[in-house]
Amino acid sequence: MTQHDHARPAAAPHAPHAESAGGSTRPMSGRPSHEPEAPDLREKGGPKDGQPQFLDRRLFMQFLAFTGCEDTAALIGGLDTAGIDGVLYEDVNDPRGVALLTWTEDPAFFIRTVRPMLKTGPFAALWLREEFIMLGRTYSIGYEPDLEDWLIEHPKRVATDADWPWVVWYPLRRKGGFEQLDVREQRSILGEHGRIGRAFGAADLARDIRLASFGLDRHDNDFVIGLIGRELLPLSAIVQAMRKTTQTSQYLEKLGPFFVGHKVWQKRTV
Repeated sequence: MTQHDHARPAAAPHAPHAESAGGSTRPMSGRPSHEPEAPDLREKGGPKDGQPQFLDRRLFMQFLAFTGCEDTAALIGGLDTAGIDGVLYEDVNDPRGVALLTWTEDPAFFIRTVRPMLKTGPFAALWLREEFIMLGRTYSIGYEPDLEDWLIEHPKRVATDADWPWVVWYPLRRKGGFEQLDVREQRSILGEHGRIGRAFGAADLARDIRLASFGLDRHDNDFVIGLIGRELLPLSAIVQAMRKTTQTSQYLEKLGPFFVGHKVWQKRTV
C-alpha cells in the first residue's frame, strides 16, 4: 500500500514575463498579459525509460450502497444480464444491505448504463443509503513508476482479486488548516500515514484504492478510500493504527461512515 493522502497540487505557475516591443508590453506567449496559463490537468508519474510520464486518463469509481435486499442472487442475475464490470458486496452490518462498485474512464457511463440498470429489475426494489454514496477519480502523486497501470489497471485489479474478498470503504475530509501548512510539513505528516500503509502492504495484509472526490461528493469529502484484504482483522487494525497519526488526530474534519462488506460477485473485462 502507498499513502493515500497528499498535499494538493501547488498553484499553476505564473504566465511568462512580458517583454517590451516598440513601447507596448506583450507577453512572450502571445497572450494578453492578464490571461493566466491554462491548467495542466494531466497526471504526472515518475520517470520511465528515462522520460517523465504524463497521462490524460484516469478511472472514475462509484460506490453505492442499498438496503432492503432479500435475494442477493437476483441482483447477481441482473448484473450478469447488464454485462457491466463491477463488484457486489454484502453488508456485514445490515442483513439486507448490499453495495455496488462500478468504474469507467468516461463518467457518462454512470448515467447512460448504471443509472438505467438501477431503475429497473431487482435493484429498483432497494432503498439507496445516501450516507454511503461515494464517487472519486484515481490520481497520481508524481512518483508512480508505471503511471498508466497505477491510474487505470491497479484499482480494477485490486477490487476484483478473488482471494481478497473483505472491504472497508469510507470517505474523508481534511480540515482547512492542513492546506495552510508548509509543503514540507504536509509531506512529513503524510509520510507518517504512508509508512503505516506500506508496512501493511509489505506484509501482504491489506491493499488500498484511493480516489480524489473534490467537487464530486455531495458531502464535500476530499477522498474516498477502499481497504481490501483477505481477512477483515487487518483492515480494522490499519484504521486503528492511523488514529494515532498527526493527520488523523489533528487534521481530519470528518472520517467515515464506514461500509464493511464481503464480496459476492465480480466482473472485470480484461
